[in-house]
Amino acid sequence: MTAGNEEHEPLITSSVDNQRVAYSNSPPDDRTPESSSPRGSGGEVTLAIPSHRNYGAIGGVEKVTYTWADINAFATESRSRSRRIWNFWKPSASGMFQQRKQLLRNVNGAAYPGELLAMGSSGAGKTTLLNTLTFRTPSGVLSSGTRALNGQPATPEALSALSAYVQQQDLFIGTLTVKEHLVFQAMVRMDRHIPYAQRMRRVQEVITELALTKCQNTVIGIPGRLKGISGGEMKRLSFASEVLTDPPLMFCDEPTSGLDSFMAQNVIQVLKGLAQKGKTVVCTIHQPSSELYAMFDKLLIMADGKVAFLGSPDQANDFFKDLGAACPPNYNPADHFIQLLAGVPGREETTRTTIDTVCTAFARSEVGCKIAAEAENALYFERKISQGWADPAWSEATAIRARRSPYKASWCAQFRAVLWRSWLSVTKEPMLIKVRFLQTIMVSILIGVIYFGQHLDQDGVMNINGAIFMFLTNMTFQNIFAVINVFCSELPIFIREHHSGMYRADVYFLSKTLAEAPVFATIPLVFTTIAYYMIGLNPEPKRFFIASGLAALITNVATSFGYLISCASNSVSMAASVGPPIIIPFMLFGGFFLNTGSVPPYLGWISYLSWFHYGNEALLVNQWSGVETIACTRENFTCPASGQVVLDTLSFSEDDFTMDVVNMILLFIGFRFLAYLALLYRARRGK
Repeated sequence: MTAGNEEHEPLITSSVDNQRVAYSNSPPDDRTPESSSPRGSGGEVTLAIPSHRNYGAIGGVEKVTYTWADINAFATESRSRSRRIWNFWKPSASGMFQQRKQLLRNVNGAAYPGELLAMGSSGAGKTTLLNTLTFRTPSGVLSSGTRALNGQPATPEALSALSAYVQQQDLFIGTLTVKEHLVFQAMVRMDRHIPYAQRMRRVQEVITELALTKCQNTVIGIPGRLKGISGGEMKRLSFASEVLTDPPLMFCDEPTSGLDSFMAQNVIQVLKGLAQKGKTVVCTIHQPSSELYAMFDKLLIMADGKVAFLGSPDQANDFFKDLGAACPPNYNPADHFIQLLAGVPGREETTRTTIDTVCTAFARSEVGCKIAAEAENALYFERKISQGWADPAWSEATAIRARRSPYKASWCAQFRAVLWRSWLSVTKEPMLIKVRFLQTIMVSILIGVIYFGQHLDQDGVMNINGAIFMFLTNMTFQNIFAVINVFCSELPIFIREHHSGMYRADVYFLSKTLAEAPVFATIPLVFTTIAYYMIGLNPEPKRFFIASGLAALITNVATSFGYLISCASNSVSMAASVGPPIIIPFMLFGGFFLNTGSVPPYLGWISYLSWFHYGNEALLVNQWSGVETIACTRENFTCPASGQVVLDTLSFSEDDFTMDVVNMILLFIGFRFLAYLALLYRARRGK
């Protein structure tokens, strides 16, 4: 068989009933075999590219046919030489060996405009194929093969410009409303030359199209903390976020996962509606119901990393019927096909034989041959491109996209949008506002009551020093763990949106810092205002304001350290576990538990990184400097005669006050910078 033949001979004689079977895989626009032929009758090159190349203001090209050929994928497990075993090993340049397991085997296929293509079944390689088609293969997976957009070899940049990817897990800032979320998406996803009014019209159009009107002013919600929209509405919101830019090609990873049958049907109806508007929609599906099965235009059934079938549901029924494996009456065809091709413990050889028979029969069928012909087209054009030939219009469009910034919005537009969303998140976040202020008020009153009304005497010196160190400890742990709980939970959202080209890492980090700054400045002021005079600290107004400023500075240094731990950790639990063992040494060198003058030289460097040390010294200098007399209320005790004696006893100096403030500012900047570097590393590693 030649790829350029106008007609494919109806293929295979089924091994079951010896009947010839033929299936049609024509796209909705009635493509002919000639349109997929790489060469015309005269041997000249003819392009299988639609004539439309209208890169609209909101979308890209109007319609996209996505073809893939000879897709192979391998899972690799790196091991050292000393751990080699009997398996197949491939040497690598690093001196390591990789055990390779093949996940995909010469997979061919095509998705056409106006079609909803569903890929199954579970454990057969559908997710690996989707990741390969979208250039999102995870680390540890090697892939190869050809992917083509409208007949031209696809690149990650071109695919990103023309497609949208709805991932299985829905990630949102739960305190935003549905409309606020879509407004933010419109500000950072749509081309920078589009006016604001047009963006808002598009937001309203998408809200109407995806039936989100009733919940547009409802908060999205946070599981277990803040009641919001339903699971089906949340999935439709994910689609709405992606279709704002009107992409002609959409990928969806298990869009019905975790939904009941009613919600799942609504979601598939949304995808069906998008396909009917001319979009090419590809999704993976896990065990669909019979109602969902009938809604798909095309099915791609995978088995052991190979294509077992690609065609319409009716064609699938006929195909398996001709192989002697007809679906029983009143039975879900999807369940039947999955069970037919699923591995059964103890019957691996039989299952392998069945899979080989089905895959071979499909490869020799008419639809299999047409897909092979399109695959040959893709390979042919890829070879021509590698030899220097390219379609001028496509090359020009690709070059324009390559010269563009990967971000649709300018830096300033990104900053305004992310700052606006961050501020909404802070002001509407119950943990950050209500709980934290209530916690601050309660703790400050508790400390004020415990240390209430201290006097400048022997007992008062010890109690005042203890109260000041409690200031430090409370402001550190309260703010570090508040940052960990909130920032860590947002990091997956940042990584996903950053990789989608929505905004830069520095924009996100700066916006979060500025949006949360008022909170971190107000909380220590509330704490100091309540507890300062209850305890009986230095009553001079100047000393109170200095103490409030120091408390705000200490809070922001601790917050910066919380950012660093959050950005360097993979989860909230990991950050919460790592934080205390790192913080405690800094606390021990703060001058309350250990006199800094007696620290061994080889451990002295820890005090230079301890904001406890600088903060404690600065607060105590603010408290005791200028205190000339301290009453001695006990006999036979050595009492400090003045505030200077108290400072000398702790190895603190009034002359170091300015450097304490400067060093805390440097720690604030240093921790923030390291946190930003950790965020960049996380973003690149996550990619």
